[in-house]
This record gives sequence, structure tokens and C-alpha cells, in this order.
Amino acid sequence: MKIGNLEHLTEKERLEVLKMLESEPEVEPFTEASLRKLLTQFEKKFAKNQEMRIKYPDNPEKFMDSEIELNQVLQEMHAVSTRPDFYPILLESNFLQSLLSLINHENIDISAAVISLLQELTDLESSMENLEEIKSLIDYLFEQQVFSLLISNFDRLDETNKDESEAVHNTLAIFENIIEAHPSLCVESSKQGLLAWLLKRIKFKGPFDSNKLYAAELLSILVQNHDENRKLVGEMDGIDILLLQIAYYKKHNPASAEEYEYMENLFDCLCSCLMLPANRLKFLQAEGLQLMRLILREQKNARHSALKVLSYAMNNLEGKENCQAFVEMLGLGILFPLFMKPADSRKKKNKENYNYDEYIVSIVSSLLKNCSDDNKKRVIGKFVENDHEKIDRLLELYFKYSEQVDKVKFSDEEEEEDKADELYLKKLENGLFALQAIVYIIMDIYINGQES
Repeated sequence: MKIGNLEHLTEKERLEVLKMLESEPEVEPFTEASLRKLLTQFEKKFAKNQEMRIKYPDNPEKFMDSEIELNQVLQEMHAVSTRPDFYPILLESNFLQSLLSLINHENIDISAAVISLLQELTDLESSMENLEEIKSLIDYLFEQQVFSLLISNFDRLDETNKDESEAVHNTLAIFENIIEAHPSLCVESSKQGLLAWLLKRIKFKGPFDSNKLYAAELLSILVQNHDENRKLVGEMDGIDILLLQIAYYKKHNPASAEEYEYMENLFDCLCSCLMLPANRLKFLQAEGLQLMRLILREQKNARHSALKVLSYAMNNLEGKENCQAFVEMLGLGILFPLFMKPADSRKKKNKENYNYDEYIVSIVSSLLKNCSDDNKKRVIGKFVENDHEKIDRLLELYFKYSEQVDKVKFSDEEEEEDKADELYLKKLENGLFALQAIVYIIMDIYINGQES
């Protein structure tokens, strides 16, 4: 109830409100003494449960009460996450060591309670003022092999059970918290089995859910900036796995905003992996080009992302084989109608329109750079068709992005010389990459297309 001015209430209503306020218990502040009391309780309940488990291993009725009490104190320990400044006390005690040993507790409810607590303790956003204390706790957990403990625990969690599915979600959140605190651990986490599990979870046949989305998000983080992880994905048949999951969206649009995000994460993972030259050959062998070509033929949401994948697969010298194969599989007949069709101006985000053009001109410039003489002639020949209409479209794009890039300037009071790098990045964000590709295409056609 919202309590404001009580004058408009009747006498009876005022008395009821005052009585309710008086009966509401005061919340005691969580102090260092409160924490030490909880730690003592936890150690007692932890020791008692171990004792009862050992004494009566085949008689659950004998140790069940101790399990309930242990679970209760674990719930009370959540209060610690509100005071990261007390984390040094946790590190000085045996609490964390005992807590980690409970991850593989025979009672999965206890394991789930521990995972939930660890997720809150490692949440960097819980207190921006105590980041160092949270990071110190995370460092300790990593030293105690928390990755291996949590990954091995995945095998016994049944995601058809709501509580166990939540435990999987909280486990993934712990991984995200640790990696956010120390991005350098992306590679180490993969070596300990996280990347393999994420690929397995994405591959799992079943309805889309939040855990599948989370797995794709984490995989995207792991491969975003690390060649070691991109290499591991290729070695684990991850390119095939990603393509198989993406293939569903050839004929189907995502059913929700969350599933759309999942689909985008799959494409982003694939693009990151294609930055490693060895994976481009795997992509070609797994018929990735054919799949992207089929997606482009369909009027589905995945079309935009398929263009992005093709631009990654074909760029630089490492994309030569994919460029050749794309022309030979008659991909030009799909690509150039998209080149001629302007992006939908009704879309709210202009950034989407820019990306659409960027990917197409990037693909065309890569084809001109990487294709052999015969295939290159086929690309240039497209610009001759229909009274050179594609040249007109090319010039239209040139003037559009020239104007867009020219608008990117610093204000008079800023020192442009000191901000040169920042200015260049701003121009890239506003169309410079697309403009550079367009200029290359124009020059290549001018030099090599005169006979056409």
C-alpha cells in the first residue's frame, strides 16, 4: 500500500494503517557481527550434515532434517551479497572452501542453493563501489577450480525440472560474472570445458528457452576476441553445429524477441569464427555458402545476417575459395537483386539500413578482388546489364555515403589532431567502410570493365 496523506481516510481506516505499520517488523542492518554469526551457523550445519550423511548413508530420514537446516542457512547467506565490503571476511574463513564442496552435494537442491548464492556473490553490478572486493572473491573461486566444478555438475542437472533449469541458468550467470571481471579467462574457461558444453547445449534438440539463449550469448563472448577459442570451435565441429542451428531460420522467423536475439547470437558466433582463416575452409566444406544462398532467397529475418556472414567469409585473401565457389553456385543471381533494392526506409534504425548496404558492397568488392579472370568477368558483367542500372545504383550509394561521412566532424573547440583516431572510428561507424568498398568497386570496373 502506498502511504501518503492520511487525512482523506476514515478514522477506522487510519487506525488500520497505523496498526499495520506498527506491526511491521524492523529490518535489522546486516553488520559484521551478523556475518560472523551466520558463518558460525553455516559451519555447524555443514559439519552436522556431513556427519549425518556418513553415519546414515542409506537412511534419508535420519539426515533429511540436517539438510533442511543447511539449506535454510544457505538462504540466509544471501544477505552477504548486499555487503561486498565484508567479502574479505569470507576469504579469511573456510566458508568459500566448504561452499564449493557443496556444489556436488548428493542433494541437488543443496547444489542449486549454492549455485544461486555464488551467482549473487559474483554479480559485479551488485555494488560498483566494491568492485575490487568482488574481483578478489572471483579470483579465489577461479583458483579453487570453480569452472571445473560447475561444468562437471551440469551432467546431473535435468532442465525439464524448473529448479534444476534455474540452476543451469545461474551457473551460466556465474561464468559470465567471472569472465566480465577477467576477460583474459575466456581462453582458460574454454580449456576447462565451458566452450564444449555451450556447443553441446546449443546443439541440444528441444524447444527454445532462456538457457539456450544464454548459452549462445556466452559462446559469442568467448569467440569474440580470442583466436584460441575460434580454433577450438573449428576443431570441435562447431562450424557444423552453428550452421545446423542457423538452418532452422531459413524457413522460419523467430517466434519472440528473445529468440530473435538467440538467432543473431548464432550468426555473430559464426562471423567471429570466420575471422580465423582455417574456419573459412570448414565453412565451405560444410556447405555454409549454400545455406547462406538459400537464406537470401527467402523473405525471412535471417537474410540480413546471412549477408553479414558472407561478407566475413569472403573478405581478404583468405576468402578467395569462398568467392570462387559463390560465383560458381550462381550466387550473383541472388546477390545483385538485393544490391539494387534499397534498404527499407521504414525501419526505425538507420544503422540497420547502413549495415545492409555495407555487407553487400563488401561482398561485391571481395568478389572483384578474389575471383579468377573468368569469374571476375561475370561479376563485372552484372554492371553492364539493363543499360548499366547497377552503375547508377553504385553512384547513388557513393553520394549517399560521401555525404554521410562528411558530416562527421568535431566541434571547433576540439583539437582534431589529438582526436584523429577517434574521428576515424566515428567515420567508420557512419559509413566510411561502405564508402571505401564502393570506391574500390567503381575503380575496378573502370579499369577492368572497359571492354564490356
